[in-house]
Amino acid sequence: MPALCRDCLTTFDSETRCPQCRSPRVTRHPELFDLSIAHMDCDAFYASVEKRDNPELADKPVIIGGGRRGVVSTACYVARIKGVRSAMPMFQALKLCPDAVVVRPRFDAYVEASRAIRAMMDELTPVVEPLSLDEAFMDLTGTARLHHAPPAVMLARLVKRMRDELGLTGSIGLSHNKFLAKVASDLDKPRGFSIIGKAETMEFLRPKSVRLIWGIGPAAQGSLNKAGIRTFDDLLRWDRRDLHDRFGGMGERLYQLARGEDGRRISARNPVKSLSNETTFHEDTSDPDILDGHIWRMAEKVSARAKAKDKAGRVVTLKLKTHDFKGITRRISLRHPTQIADVIYRTARGLFDQVDHRGAYRLLGVGLSEIVAADGADREGDLLDPDAGKRAQAEKAADRIREKYGADAIIKGRALR
Repeated sequence: MPALCRDCLTTFDSETRCPQCRSPRVTRHPELFDLSIAHMDCDAFYASVEKRDNPELADKPVIIGGGRRGVVSTACYVARIKGVRSAMPMFQALKLCPDAVVVRPRFDAYVEASRAIRAMMDELTPVVEPLSLDEAFMDLTGTARLHHAPPAVMLARLVKRMRDELGLTGSIGLSHNKFLAKVASDLDKPRGFSIIGKAETMEFLRPKSVRLIWGIGPAAQGSLNKAGIRTFDDLLRWDRRDLHDRFGGMGERLYQLARGEDGRRISARNPVKSLSNETTFHEDTSDPDILDGHIWRMAEKVSARAKAKDKAGRVVTLKLKTHDFKGITRRISLRHPTQIADVIYRTARGLFDQVDHRGAYRLLGVGLSEIVAADGADREGDLLDPDAGKRAQAEKAADRIREKYGADAIIKGRALR
């Protein structure tokens, strides 16, 4: 059986250890050198950047988030073992893991690391489709002749370079389509390299929960459960027409995914239509300070993603979901496109203030749409807010200072809520 050592990149026939370096980190699979659709997902990305930049945190549980009244953005694997999860209230996370070190997010540092990883991926293939700062699809079809090595070897080399040159780790999923590649990348984290081949697709999927399907949230899961669909095997019992009648357009996709089929192409040219961030609270909240802190942090995340992509947006959107699952969406068009966190925050906060608040919220989100190139964005002042231009210049100056002296050089007070 074809095998690959992920430490020294030696290829060989199946053995327990690498014959070259004796490493046990060996990946074996009958289709190892035949597959070319990959998904790379960094391991606990924000927390890993913090541990890399502060070696004192290396063996400690680390939680990325705001103050005690905030929520968890992400956590390292040491903290996850204790039960800490993203979007969990900070006080609850600290009860589960009282010895955790809480670190405020440094989005400039994460953007810088993301750009370095993206540059490495671009060296492998021109067909890279980023999903966020820390994950992307890659199509390495036809690259073996260029690199004189099959895609699996080049992917192992990518994560080795990430570890050696950037001090960051990632997990690889390799398969024959996007759906299965993304599923595979989550099978053996951290530092995983998992493969789902064509021959084993149906056997692999049949007993699995339909929650494996990207985009199946609690509401969709509830609808499927009502129809008696909990596993892929359950899905296979439905014919195409019945799935369409019951679930509309989603039914067609369910029919295909139940059979391990996904015709979507990986495309580096897909236009960015929107940039957003949202969180579902573990406990519903109506606390205005907590909600305001979330709006600011989400504005920072959206701004960081826009700056990383050299994009700006003309429309700011606020999304809320009440305790009884009622959705509320407010959006407003700006006179000029923006990528400035202060502008996104103030606009989203203005939309929040217009809502007739009656009870607690379980979800909050901030987004930017009608995306355009960043050239020309945030250059003109606002007659209704004469200080807007000054704040935009201050934010850009702060970005330059953080880039030179570190992301903690300047911290907004709102980020501590």
